Amino acid sequence: MPLAFAGGLGLGVLQNLVAGYASFAESVTGFRTAVPFLILFGGLLVLTRRSRTAGVAAVDAPPVDHLAGASWGRRWGVWAAGAALLCTAFYTVTTPFWTGLLAQGLAVALVFMSFTVVTGLGAMVSLAQGTFVTGAALVAGLLMSRGWPFVAALAVGTCAAALLGALVALPALRLGGRSLALATLALAFLADQVLFQLRWLRNGDTGWSVPRPVVGPVDLSDDRALGVALVVLVALVAAALTALRASPSGRAMLAVRSAPAAAVASGVSVLRTKLLLFTLSAGLAGFGGVLYASYNTRITATDFTAMTGLVWLAVVVAAGVRRPQYAVVAGLVYAVAPRLLSDYVTASAHLPVILFGLAGLALANDPDGYCAAVPVRLARRRAAGSRGSAPDPSGPALPNPRASRAGEADAALELRGVTAGYDGGLVLHGVDLVVRRGEILAVLGPNGAGKSTACKVAAGLLPVTGGEVRIRGRDATGDGSVRRSRAGVLLAPEGRGIFPSLTIEENLALYLREPDARAAVYDRFPRLAERRGVSAGALSGGEQQMLALAPLLQRPPAVLIADEPSLGLAPRVAEEVYALLTELRDAGTALLLVEEKAAGILGVADTVAYLSQGRVSWCGPRDEVEADRLTEAYLGMGT
Repeated sequence: MPLAFAGGLGLGVLQNLVAGYASFAESVTGFRTAVPFLILFGGLLVLTRRSRTAGVAAVDAPPVDHLAGASWGRRWGVWAAGAALLCTAFYTVTTPFWTGLLAQGLAVALVFMSFTVVTGLGAMVSLAQGTFVTGAALVAGLLMSRGWPFVAALAVGTCAAALLGALVALPALRLGGRSLALATLALAFLADQVLFQLRWLRNGDTGWSVPRPVVGPVDLSDDRALGVALVVLVALVAAALTALRASPSGRAMLAVRSAPAAAVASGVSVLRTKLLLFTLSAGLAGFGGVLYASYNTRITATDFTAMTGLVWLAVVVAAGVRRPQYAVVAGLVYAVAPRLLSDYVTASAHLPVILFGLAGLALANDPDGYCAAVPVRLARRRAAGSRGSAPDPSGPALPNPRASRAGEADAALELRGVTAGYDGGLVLHGVDLVVRRGEILAVLGPNGAGKSTACKVAAGLLPVTGGEVRIRGRDATGDGSVRRSRAGVLLAPEGRGIFPSLTIEENLALYLREPDARAAVYDRFPRLAERRGVSAGALSGGEQQMLALAPLLQRPPAVLIADEPSLGLAPRVAEEVYALLTELRDAGTALLLVEEKAAGILGVADTVAYLSQGRVSWCGPRDEVEADRLTEAYLGMGT
């Protein structure tokens, strides 16, 4: 807060100094009001530091493509049919008014596709797309007023937007994330306040006339002809972007989006790739902007402001920013929906704003957009229908000796015939597991066996599609993770169950509110006491695991689910962790431990279960574990 106060005070003083003493600013229209944005952009370039990127993967993994490998007709048949119907409707059923609205939506869709490039492919948030649209349209209008043909003015306007995008990107690309978004927003406001105030560019308040072109015998002054032409252009651009995504350059772009450090190690230039994406996106926005201005037959410097770009981004993200066809849907909805609401629902100006806000809130459920959620939900329904109507082709699950004892009173956690998965695909197929008070159940198996999925199901992080989860004999299948946690079921996830940005003291205080309880932890772990003010993310792997388990020793939970507790730990530290887990068992906690390393966990486990392809292939006491069965569980073959 002191820094924010000082920054605001300094900004006000500097802006007034410029207004009073910077004589050169008098010749630059809008310069004085643009001072805050200049300071914002300069401050971001100077003060922003690079964040650590090594080993970081994408946190926004794309949804499963259920049509991967499908034929062209299955992937694009619906969209091709929709384009054909739209072209037919222009000359048959639509009135001139609705024909114009649909043509406007297709023109906006070309602009929206630029977000597919910069945000969908590049994971960069550009808030300057409105600037590129205005710049390209003004340049095209200026040239056409000098007698240039439409096609040539369109090409030069597109190139001008691409050049402007490159100039914006060069200083801003190294920022990344929120800093890049703020930098592009600052530059967009600078363009509104300074660049588009140049009289030779804006032509006053009247702007420039952008007449519709005549292509051979086709006069695009007819909205129907313009609509069909835009359908063809939109289809070509969507096909080009899809081909780009599948090309070597597209794979390099996706690699930079997913893991920049790994991309560099693979010989991919991150800066060059991002610059290419930004330039291509700006050029595409300018191309769509000229056509949009041509639909309106005029462009002024205030038609598309920086705030317009913010609204555009929100609409595209709501529909789906990863695929160009979703941008087309967003463009049509953006043009048509307000008129539909005013004609058939209410003329109030508040309803569109309310619906826009609700759409933003609903993105929490479908962060990849509504259009992207449709195929996922259809695939889930098909998978649910096939499970209900057809037997499991992989056969019944192998018998589980532990399942027959599921009704015993000391069972703390039970999975009964659990099936679960992700996005319509099953991972667990009828899993039966039982963990009793004061028992360690070790779940072993190779990668992809379903171990982490079983942990998520048991903790309530993943809903089941079949079977049930019981806690102390009570059916808890419908309980979420919070309710199960309050019932004493805690999850120590893979990669440590700590809060890296909080200090050791703050981490402990979340679980142990009493100072005496935290003091007891520090007495037990002096190393944590020495560094209690240090952020947990700065600790070593062993110290982080100690911090995750230390409060549990002070207040043992009823059930602890630990996913790979020895992951990344040195053998000596792993032995200490196993000793702590044994101590928890002796305190009466039921422990479900998932491990890939069998050697260490077998020394402390009471019961062992093998998972293979989402099924329990064997479960029994540790003493009955045989080397042949262990080899078969991991290698799929006996010795």
